[in-house]
Amino acid sequence: MTVDPDHDFRASARRTLTLEQQAIGDLIPRLDDAFETACRLVLASSGRVVVTGMGKSGHVAHKLAATLASTGTPAFFMHAAEANHGDLGMLTASDILLALSNSGESAEITSLLPLLKRKGITLIAMTGRPDSTLARHADAHLDNGVIQEACPLNLAPTSSTTAAMALGDALAIALLEARGFSAEDFALSHPGGSLGRRLLLRVEDLMHTGDRLPRVALGSPLRDALLEITRKGLGFTCVVDEAERLAGIYTDGDLRRTLDNYSDLGQLRIDDVMTRGGQTIARELLAAEAVRLMEDHRITALAVVDEQQRPIGALHMHDLLTSGVV
Repeated sequence: MTVDPDHDFRASARRTLTLEQQAIGDLIPRLDDAFETACRLVLASSGRVVVTGMGKSGHVAHKLAATLASTGTPAFFMHAAEANHGDLGMLTASDILLALSNSGESAEITSLLPLLKRKGITLIAMTGRPDSTLARHADAHLDNGVIQEACPLNLAPTSSTTAAMALGDALAIALLEARGFSAEDFALSHPGGSLGRRLLLRVEDLMHTGDRLPRVALGSPLRDALLEITRKGLGFTCVVDEAERLAGIYTDGDLRRTLDNYSDLGQLRIDDVMTRGGQTIARELLAAEAVRLMEDHRITALAVVDEQQRPIGALHMHDLLTSGVV
C-alpha cells in the first residue's frame, strides 16, 4: 500500500458526498405501498419493534432502534448472532422484527426465518435486494439498494449504510407524525437533555418554600426587610398585607435606588420604598416561562403566588441556571 502525498482529498470527499446524496435521492421514488404497510404494521402492533442486523447494518440497526424509541415507538436492538444463541427469547408474538441486511442473505438473520414463522412474529425487512431471501419472506420489504458504494472499490458499506440510515429515519418520523408525538412527549424520553429540562421542569420543582421564602409584613421597618434579604440570600423579599397577599417586592436594585433618594434610612418603612405588585408567576408553569419573564423584565427573581395572590415560593435565576433550564 503506497500513500499518494499529492492526493486530492477534497475531490475525493466531493465524490463520496455526491454518491451518498444520490443514494438517498434514489430512495424517494421507491417509497411504495410496502413502506405504508410497514408503518401500519408498527402502528397496529401492541408490542415493540426489535431491530437487528450484522456488521455495518448492525450499527445502523442499533441507531435506528434508538431513534424509534426516542420518538414514540417502543424499540430495542437485538444482535442477530446472539439471537441464534438465546436472545430470540426476547421476542414475543406481539413484537415486530425489523431486520437490516444489505444483501438480504446474512446467514445469522435468514437462519431466524423458520423460528419467526413458528412464533408468528411479523417481519419487516430492509435490504438492497428485493429478490433476496430476507425480502421474499418479509411481511413488508423496504428497498434501500444503491447503484454504487462511495468506496472506489465498491466494497466498503458507505452509500448503502447512508441509504439505510436515511430510510430508517424516514420510517421513524412517519410513525412519529402518525402518532401525534409532541415536543413534550419527546422530552419525556430525554429527561437528561436540555429540551427535557425546559419542557419537564416546572416552577414548583425549583422554587424556595417555607422558611426559605423571604417575606416581611407591610409597615415593617426597612431594616427588617434588608435583614430578610440577607438571611434568605435571594436578592429580594416579598411584602405581604394582613391577608397574606402579595403587596409588593423589595430587591437589591430597589435598595440602590433608595440610597440615591433618601439620606436617612432609619426612619423608612418598607411601604415607602417597595415596588408595588411586582412580577409574579404561578407554580404550575414551566420553568422556561420563568426564564422568559425574567429576561423580558430584566430581573433575576420572581415571587411565586397562588390563586389568591399569596406568596408560596420564590424563584431566582441562579436556580434556573444550576438546573440546566437556561
